[in-house]
Amino acid sequence: MLGFHDVMRCARCGQTLRQPIGAETTCSSCGTALHTCAQCASFDPGARFECLQPIIARVSPKDERNDCTDFEPRVTVERQTRPEVTGPRSTKQAFDDLFK
Repeated sequence: MLGFHDVMRCARCGQTLRQPIGAETTCSSCGTALHTCAQCASFDPGARFECLQPIIARVSPKDERNDCTDFEPRVTVERQTRPEVTGPRSTKQAFDDLFK
């Protein structure tokens, strides 16, 4: 049954991220740094210094790696459009799944 699930995506290319984000983590698809303001849950372009946390100075640029201690990766809730596959599937099984 399809439902909803939590997803982390790269702020630059939209690739789904499956590994935890550390200080030196980069996107496996586009190679951009992931410990950035643009990837953070507190990033808000309408807030003071574009951050919801009480910071004393603006961090710039927003899409480059930084050492912010308030960093928390942005997680969104998305609708699952297909069931997750945990093991290898046969061609016949994949075909049969089209008609369920």
